[in-house]
Amino acid sequence: MKRHIRTATTLVAALAVAAAAAGCSNGGDEGSASGTETGNTPDSFETNVVPAATSSAGPAVDVKDGTYGKMLVDEKGRTLYLFEKDTKDKSKCNDDCAKAWPPFTVKSTPTAGKGLKKDLLKTAKRDDGSEQVTYNGHPLYRFAADKKAGDANGQDVDAFGAKWFVVDPDGKKITTKPKTNDGGY
Repeated sequence: MKRHIRTATTLVAALAVAAAAAGCSNGGDEGSASGTETGNTPDSFETNVVPAATSSAGPAVDVKDGTYGKMLVDEKGRTLYLFEKDTKDKSKCNDDCAKAWPPFTVKSTPTAGKGLKKDLLKTAKRDDGSEQVTYNGHPLYRFAADKKAGDANGQDVDAFGAKWFVVDPDGKKITTKPKTNDGGY
Protein backbone atom coordinates (compact mmCIF):
# COMPACT_ATOMS: atom_id res chain seq x y z
CA MET A 1 0.00 0.00 0.00
CA LYS A 2 2.80 2.43 0.92
CA ARG A 3 4.43 1.71 -2.45
CA HIS A 4 1.28 2.75 -4.33
CA ILE A 5 0.99 5.89 -2.23
CA ARG A 6 4.66 6.77 -2.90
CA THR A 7 4.20 6.21 -6.65
CA ALA A 8 1.04 8.31 -6.66
CA THR A 9 2.77 11.01 -4.61
CA THR A 10 5.68 11.07 -7.06
CA LEU A 11 3.35 11.42 -10.04
CA VAL A 12 1.37 14.17 -8.29
CA ALA A 13 4.66 15.98 -7.58
CA ALA A 14 5.64 15.72 -11.25
CA LEU A 15 2.23 17.08 -12.25
CA ALA A 16 2.55 19.95 -9.79
CA VAL A 17 5.92 20.88 -11.28
CA ALA A 18 4.46 20.77 -14.79
CA ALA A 19 1.39 22.77 -13.78
CA ALA A 20 3.43 25.43 -12.01
CA ALA A 21 5.76 25.79 -14.95
CA ALA A 22 2.85 25.84 -17.40
CA GLY A 23 1.51 28.89 -15.57
CA CYS A 24 4.76 30.63 -16.52
CA SER A 25 4.70 29.55 -20.17
CA ASN A 26 3.68 31.63 -23.15
CA GLY A 27 0.14 30.25 -22.97
CA GLY A 28 0.28 28.88 -26.51
CA ASP A 29 -0.44 25.33 -27.48
CA GLU A 30 2.97 24.75 -29.01
CA GLY A 31 5.10 22.19 -27.22
CA SER A 32 2.20 20.35 -25.62
CA ALA A 33 2.29 16.60 -25.19
CA SER A 34 1.91 14.61 -28.37
CA GLY A 35 -0.50 12.13 -26.79
CA THR A 36 2.10 9.36 -26.61
CA GLU A 37 1.06 6.70 -24.09
CA THR A 38 3.49 6.69 -21.19
CA GLY A 39 2.19 4.15 -18.69
CA ASN A 40 1.46 5.97 -15.42
CA THR A 41 2.43 9.38 -16.77
CA PRO A 42 -0.58 11.68 -17.11
CA ASP A 43 -1.77 12.58 -20.61
CA SER A 44 -1.67 16.30 -19.74
CA PHE A 45 2.06 16.30 -18.93
CA GLU A 46 3.50 19.44 -20.53
CA THR A 47 6.75 18.46 -22.20
CA ASN A 48 7.94 22.03 -22.78
CA VAL A 49 8.26 22.75 -19.05
CA VAL A 50 10.58 19.95 -17.95
CA PRO A 51 14.33 20.50 -18.33
CA ALA A 52 16.00 18.87 -21.30
CA ALA A 53 18.98 16.55 -21.06
CA THR A 54 21.69 18.00 -18.88
CA SER A 55 25.35 18.18 -19.74
CA SER A 56 28.33 18.83 -17.59
CA ALA A 57 31.80 20.00 -18.64
CA GLY A 58 33.61 18.30 -15.75
CA PRO A 59 31.25 15.51 -14.79
CA ALA A 60 31.71 13.17 -11.89
CA VAL A 61 29.74 10.23 -10.63
CA ASP A 62 29.89 9.81 -6.88
CA VAL A 63 28.44 7.64 -4.14
CA LYS A 64 26.29 9.01 -1.32
CA ASP A 65 24.68 7.19 1.56
CA GLY A 66 21.07 8.20 0.97
CA THR A 67 17.50 7.13 1.44
CA TYR A 68 18.12 3.78 -0.26
CA GLY A 69 21.62 3.14 1.08
CA LYS A 70 24.77 3.74 -0.97
CA MET A 71 23.63 5.13 -4.32
CA LEU A 72 25.05 6.91 -7.38
CA VAL A 73 24.77 10.69 -7.65
CA ASP A 74 26.14 13.32 -10.03
CA GLU A 75 28.71 15.99 -9.13
CA LYS A 76 25.96 18.11 -7.52
CA GLY A 77 24.62 15.25 -5.39
CA ARG A 78 21.54 14.62 -7.55
CA THR A 79 20.31 11.03 -7.65
CA LEU A 80 21.06 8.98 -10.77
CA TYR A 81 18.66 6.34 -12.08
CA LEU A 82 18.59 3.42 -14.49
CA PHE A 83 15.66 2.58 -16.79
CA GLU A 84 14.74 -1.10 -17.02
CA LYS A 85 13.72 -0.74 -20.67
CA ASP A 86 17.29 0.18 -21.71
CA THR A 87 19.60 -2.46 -23.14
CA LYS A 88 23.34 -2.62 -22.46
CA ASP A 89 24.83 0.81 -23.25
CA LYS A 90 21.72 1.78 -25.26
CA SER A 91 19.10 4.29 -24.07
CA LYS A 92 15.46 3.66 -24.92
CA CYS A 93 14.42 7.00 -23.38
CA ASN A 94 13.99 9.77 -25.96
CA ASP A 95 11.62 12.66 -26.70
CA ASP A 96 9.01 13.07 -23.90
CA CYS A 97 10.76 10.44 -21.81
CA ALA A 98 14.06 12.35 -21.95
CA LYS A 99 12.28 15.52 -20.84
CA ALA A 100 10.88 13.85 -17.72
CA TRP A 101 14.07 11.81 -17.15
CA PRO A 102 16.95 13.97 -18.44
CA PRO A 103 19.85 11.78 -19.56
CA PHE A 104 23.14 12.44 -17.76
CA THR A 105 25.13 13.60 -20.79
CA VAL A 106 28.70 14.86 -20.90
CA LYS A 107 31.11 16.71 -23.15
CA SER A 108 34.24 15.21 -21.57
CA THR A 109 35.22 11.96 -19.92
CA PRO A 110 33.38 11.45 -16.63
CA THR A 111 35.35 10.74 -13.47
CA ALA A 112 34.57 8.06 -10.91
CA GLY A 113 34.32 9.21 -7.32
CA LYS A 114 35.46 7.27 -4.27
CA GLY A 115 33.67 3.95 -3.97
CA LEU A 116 33.06 3.49 -7.69
CA LYS A 117 34.66 1.04 -10.08
CA LYS A 118 36.35 3.16 -12.77
CA ASP A 119 36.15 0.37 -15.35
CA LEU A 120 32.33 0.37 -15.08
CA LEU A 121 32.04 4.10 -15.86
CA LYS A 122 31.77 4.82 -19.59
CA THR A 123 29.73 6.79 -22.10
CA ALA A 124 27.44 5.71 -24.94
CA LYS A 125 26.19 7.67 -27.93
CA ARG A 126 22.49 8.61 -27.80
CA ASP A 127 20.20 8.81 -30.82
CA ASP A 128 20.68 12.61 -30.82
CA GLY A 129 24.48 12.22 -30.98
CA SER A 130 25.20 13.30 -27.40
CA GLU A 131 27.28 11.15 -25.03
CA GLN A 132 25.38 9.67 -22.08
CA VAL A 133 27.18 8.45 -18.96
CA THR A 134 26.74 4.72 -18.33
CA TYR A 135 27.66 2.63 -15.32
CA ASN A 136 27.91 -1.15 -15.60
CA GLY A 137 26.20 -0.84 -19.00
CA HIS A 138 23.23 1.16 -17.66
CA PRO A 139 22.64 4.61 -19.17
CA LEU A 140 22.16 7.07 -16.27
CA TYR A 141 19.39 9.66 -15.85
CA ARG A 142 18.18 12.31 -13.45
CA PHE A 143 14.47 12.82 -12.62
CA ALA A 144 12.84 16.18 -13.32
CA ALA A 145 10.81 16.04 -10.08
CA ASP A 146 14.03 15.75 -8.01
CA LYS A 147 14.63 19.38 -7.07
CA LYS A 148 17.65 19.14 -4.75
CA ALA A 149 20.52 16.89 -3.78
CA GLY A 150 19.24 13.84 -1.96
CA ASP A 151 15.80 13.73 -3.60
CA ALA A 152 14.94 10.27 -4.92
CA ASN A 153 11.35 10.80 -6.08
CA GLY A 154 11.86 8.63 -9.16
CA GLN A 155 12.61 5.42 -7.27
CA ASP A 156 10.43 2.49 -8.41
CA VAL A 157 8.32 4.71 -10.68
CA ASP A 158 6.71 2.92 -13.62
CA ALA A 159 6.76 5.33 -16.58
CA PHE A 160 7.45 5.22 -20.32
CA GLY A 161 7.07 1.45 -20.47
CA ALA A 162 9.27 0.29 -17.58
CA LYS A 163 10.44 1.01 -14.05
CA TRP A 164 13.13 3.42 -12.86
CA PHE A 165 15.53 2.65 -10.00
CA VAL A 166 18.40 4.29 -8.14
CA VAL A 167 21.76 2.60 -8.77
CA ASP A 168 24.19 1.08 -6.26
CA PRO A 169 28.03 1.28 -6.48
CA ASP A 170 28.12 -2.11 -8.23
CA GLY A 171 25.89 -0.73 -11.00
CA LYS A 172 22.79 -2.67 -9.96
CA LYS A 173 19.30 -1.35 -9.34
CA ILE A 174 18.32 -0.81 -5.73
CA THR A 175 14.93 -2.32 -4.93
CA THR A 176 14.98 -2.19 -1.13
CA LYS A 177 12.69 -0.02 0.95
CA PRO A 178 13.96 3.40 2.08
CA LYS A 179 16.32 3.43 5.07
CA THR A 180 14.73 6.61 6.44
CA ASN A 181 11.54 8.54 5.95
CA ASP A 182 13.18 11.95 5.65
CA GLY A 183 13.98 11.71 1.91
CA GLY A 184 17.61 12.69 1.64
CA TYR A 185 21.06 12.18 3.02
